[in-house]
Amino acid sequence: MSVSRRVPELGALELLLAIVRLGSVGRAAAELGVTQPAASARVRSMERLAGVALLERSPRGSRPTEAGALVAEWARQVLDAAEALDAGLAALRERRDGRLRVVASLTVAEYLMPGWLVALKGVHPDVAVTLRTANSTAVAEQVRDGEADLGFVEGVRTPAGLHGTVVAADRLVVVVSPAHPWARRRSGVTAGELAGTPLVLREEGSGTREVLDRALAAHGGTAAPLLQLASTTALKAAAVSGAGPVVVSDLAVTDELAGGRLIAVPVPELDLSRPLRAVWPAGHRPAGPARELLGLTRQGRPLD
Repeated sequence: MSVSRRVPELGALELLLAIVRLGSVGRAAAELGVTQPAASARVRSMERLAGVALLERSPRGSRPTEAGALVAEWARQVLDAAEALDAGLAALRERRDGRLRVVASLTVAEYLMPGWLVALKGVHPDVAVTLRTANSTAVAEQVRDGEADLGFVEGVRTPAGLHGTVVAADRLVVVVSPAHPWARRRSGVTAGELAGTPLVLREEGSGTREVLDRALAAHGGTAAPLLQLASTTALKAAAVSGAGPVVVSDLAVTDELAGGRLIAVPVPELDLSRPLRAVWPAGHRPAGPARELLGLTRQGRPLD
């Protein structure tokens, strides 16, 4: 259904109702904050659109014609409907701006998101934030399915069906317990040796696993895991206990490395850096609190 080009705009209808109520084009113009010539021109434009005279003018003022009274009644209904629409849209904006659903990979959720959410709370103290954690594949699925307003993933590319922007840089590191033989390797291990060694790894679908598998693809691929664990905390515990070498974000092991509970093992041939991305559905740019949070993570960099 298309709106006829012969229907006056809302401002003109509001002017007509003011003239009918006040009995004067001049008084209506003053109430609405426009000049009398501008108001008179708008009335003439309405009459041309309607094809009939809407006002009878006299030295004592203006009153509606029979047709003008009918148009004024219809105009009141249109303006009431427009006011209801505006109130409904405001309610939708308030509901959108009052909540934020975030889903993030474990690395982002555990080591970066707390600081970002504290900063967001300082800007929008009334926003109710829900944060869920999942591996990067599941994060992408939830954002695509509309279960989250904003997602954060690890990996080499933006997942299909989503738009995204890099918000931080991260690097994977191979760590072992001090008792492990690799801990004494000052020059580290080769990429081929890492590829051929059963490691304690995250599950498939995680950003950590994706980056490692891609980096080792040219060196024979990743060996079958010694253990496969679904959380960063479990990975660190396995490494500290001496279960075997672990590949994990360096954000996750800062304290363990500083305290000597874990040792970083260099792999000079491998680039294990990776971007951390915010993602959202393609064609729907973040709005409200989601855009505010994105701005905080970007630290002033423009949105891609």
